[in-house]
Amino acid sequence: MKRFKLIVAYDGLAYCGYQYQPELPTVEGLLNDVLSELLGEKIVTIGASRTDTGVHAYGNVAVFDSDTKIPAEKLAFAINANIIKSIRIMESSEVAADFHPRRNVLDKTYEYHINMAKIIFPTDRLYRHNVNHALDILAMREAAKHIEGRHDFTSFCSAKTDKEDKVRTVFQIDIEEAPRNGLVIRVRGDGFLYNMVRIIAGTLVKVGEGKIRPEEIPDIIEKKDRKHLGTTLPANGLFLMGIRYKEDNV
Repeated sequence: MKRFKLIVAYDGLAYCGYQYQPELPTVEGLLNDVLSELLGEKIVTIGASRTDTGVHAYGNVAVFDSDTKIPAEKLAFAINANIIKSIRIMESSEVAADFHPRRNVLDKTYEYHINMAKIIFPTDRLYRHNVNHALDILAMREAAKHIEGRHDFTSFCSAKTDKEDKVRTVFQIDIEEAPRNGLVIRVRGDGFLYNMVRIIAGTLVKVGEGKIRPEEIPDIIEKKDRKHLGTTLPANGLFLMGIRYKEDNV
């Protein structure tokens, strides 16, 4: 029995999140079905990040065990030939039998995409959150520096979170302009709470609109009270870009 690792990319608009749910279309459910049929054995994958409904990914990670004789590096092509085109396996490899995609994570990187135009291109409405006006990017960058670091992020997570320990480290937040009046908020951290990146993005938008001052952020973090922050932005602008592991050559 061998363990295989997949780098999974998908357009989240068509799915009720990544994680398997009975009777609902999910990335994991479809991946399990296709692998089981392709390999002729019951396959249940283990995913690294259970992204929400509508969230996209360029670099989620999944593993599974199989006796297949298909070479590890060719599994990606075999799966892609049999799975719907809104899901692509970008890479496949063999890993150690004890490798687990939710352990020994070095960092995860997410991007949140925003549109600042009054009139938007039709495709941008699907993959960017539109705010209809310019934002103060310098103020947003100043606020982002206060979010970086190791904090109790109770203020930045949904009440639905099932995690008791809300201390996380945000290593870096970059805010860059993009074509067609776009803006990308890139967040890299050791892990994220439920809706944390979307709340960070919503808070930075409020800063960009002048509704929250950058210097207020440390006090907001200290208060551990969600009501002081910006809204949770919609899922369609969020992309899981990649996950790195401590054993990777980085």
